[in-house]
Amino acid sequence: MDNKLDPWSSSNITDYSKLFEEFGISPFENILPEIPSPHKYMRRRIIFGHRDYEQIAEAMRTGAPFSVMDGFMPSGKVHLGHKMVMDQVIWHQENGASAFVGIADREAFSVRGFSWKKCREIGVEEYILSLIALGFKPEGLIYFQSGCRSVKDLAFELGARVNFSELSAIYGFSGETSLSHMLSVATQAADILQPQLEEFGGPKPVVVPVGPDQDPHLRLTRGLAGKMNMFRIEERETSEGWKYLSIRGKGAPKEALQELKKRIPGKVKLYEEHIDILQTPDYAFLERFVSQISQPEKRNYFMSRIQEIAKFANVAKPPEFSEYEKYFVFRRTWKTAGKILEEVVAEVAAEFDGYAFIPPASTYHRFMSGLQGGKMSSSTPDSYIALTDDPKEGAKKVKKAKTGGCMTLEEQKKLGGKPDECSVFELMLFHLIEDDEELMEVRQECVCGTRTCGACKQLAAEKMQEFLKDHQEKRELAREDLDEYRIIYKK
Repeated sequence: MDNKLDPWSSSNITDYSKLFEEFGISPFENILPEIPSPHKYMRRRIIFGHRDYEQIAEAMRTGAPFSVMDGFMPSGKVHLGHKMVMDQVIWHQENGASAFVGIADREAFSVRGFSWKKCREIGVEEYILSLIALGFKPEGLIYFQSGCRSVKDLAFELGARVNFSELSAIYGFSGETSLSHMLSVATQAADILQPQLEEFGGPKPVVVPVGPDQDPHLRLTRGLAGKMNMFRIEERETSEGWKYLSIRGKGAPKEALQELKKRIPGKVKLYEEHIDILQTPDYAFLERFVSQISQPEKRNYFMSRIQEIAKFANVAKPPEFSEYEKYFVFRRTWKTAGKILEEVVAEVAAEFDGYAFIPPASTYHRFMSGLQGGKMSSSTPDSYIALTDDPKEGAKKVKKAKTGGCMTLEEQKKLGGKPDECSVFELMLFHLIEDDEELMEVRQECVCGTRTCGACKQLAAEKMQEFLKDHQEKRELAREDLDEYRIIYKK
């Protein structure tokens, strides 16, 4: 395997396409048309992959509840790489997500050996102030892992569902790995699943925007979500070819299965450990079914979905449908029935102290390269730009950065530059130019040789100095407004 994904070391991924085959990550470009007003990272293919983002795109289109969650380990200065994640959290929040940001001080304590005091200082001074300055809204939750009771309790429960062999297979842990380090992994999974706890509105789609090095955390959490659930919904098929839904509840109280049976209209079979729903969903079935959902906003949402399907189907004249239209309507009806069933199952699971987690979705973005080429490294200050760098110093770093131009001006005019190998153009692509047409103009002039590297550096340096100055002024305003935000600290 050429790619090794390690959340705690500097990653060197040379071929992102191999992640699709090796780790089951899906190409993001396939889902791009389904996203209303996609973020520039999506449009510019900086976000290259995803897991289950379809459910997030659907929630944004329909107004259904969903969350965005991410975390930052307080390890040093906040830089442009962190800004990429913050930008995505804020964009999802602006598009309707309830937002959760965790400061991973438990991880920093166990992996970096930082004191709790140092974790808090770095967490606030570097990450939280920049997050707010970039546009994070007060409705979101910001917390330190060590102070968040719900995360710590959930981490303990998740720990009962994973063993050392699994952690070793995912992370490469050995006999030298400390117990605290392993516990920090369970805490990360609890961070990701926390938005689905009853106190935060119950099960809902959650997206975690990350670099590909963080995918081990997502794989672990997705597996744990299924293990923790009281029930599992499956689509099955009879020997005659008829499809039906089955609710599996291995280890669930029989009373919980009986309660589910009461809430499901139509022909239902109750067994020792599962329920089979044998009736093919129809509109009357769905309307009776959706009435069982207790939360008004969710009940109204699904009723509107049913009405949309009925309107499309024109149910008064079903014989006039083509076979394709009949199949399309059937699949949409069936899918809606499954979604309603998930809501009812989640409510019953909660009543019997169980979980009904939806496996978290994720997006994966490309890493920024270092300003001098190669990897960005915290041990090499000239390889990255911190959001707290002096604006003039930030501009100087840009002017010293590696470009994709030719050795001489004559060659540049004749052969053109290579923007895909240029760290200065990358700064424009990722952060400094918002307008796509302006960016394409810069790229085209570079490729054609009509734009010199000096001109690009000057433009990028000016934009960087302006951005850092503006951002640092907003950080000071954020410091004054900290009390307006929900922030959970270690006591």
